[in-house]
Amino acid sequence: MHRVQLSDVEQRVYQAVTALEARGQVPYPDLIAEESGLTEEQVHAPLHQLTEKGLLHREDSPMAGLDFGPRFCARQMA
Repeated sequence: MHRVQLSDVEQRVYQAVTALEARGQVPYPDLIAEESGLTEEQVHAPLHQLTEKGLLHREDSPMAGLDFGPRFCARQMA
């Protein structure tokens, strides 16, 4: 299996997303930032990079009229 190289920041952000999901929390950018110990601004680039690498996928708010912003969900590693 091909391993994707992650920077330290990308690794922290990915681990934050998976930790939030494991606890049943929705991985919104503000919670991802809090979990990873970064600022919300610092997580934007790694979230985008992880999405491009296929490790995360972005989901917009599923409920019409209630936009809590995008959430990022980890793709299951096979």
